[in-house]
Amino acid sequence: MPSMTISQAFVFEAAHYLPHVPEAHRCRRLHGHSYRIELRIAGDVDAHTGFVVDFFEVEKAFQPLLEQLDHYLLNDIAGLENPTAENIAIWIFDRIRLALPQLQAVKVFETPMCWAEYCG
Repeated sequence: MPSMTISQAFVFEAAHYLPHVPEAHRCRRLHGHSYRIELRIAGDVDAHTGFVVDFFEVEKAFQPLLEQLDHYLLNDIAGLENPTAENIAIWIFDRIRLALPQLQAVKVFETPMCWAEYCG
């Protein structure tokens, strides 16, 4: 079967502030986002299952991270003391990579119009 790319999206609500921007920068103040996370996975389609990876397995792999992120202050999470979209993408990638070895990229949307994508 041919190589294929699949993506699965997740959403969560969280607050953060960016401690390393200038004092007058609006993102220095505490604020929140409705984050959208997209996990991109690539590989061969299994001839028997028809899947690259079962979407239920992707959900299962992401669930522990979702529980750490949803409705929390991201700055309080170890490794996210400076929770830019870029750093959140790296944080997720590093923590889910073992459970999803075919992971190609993590995309973190802070708004529908701005995001960061990390390809490991």
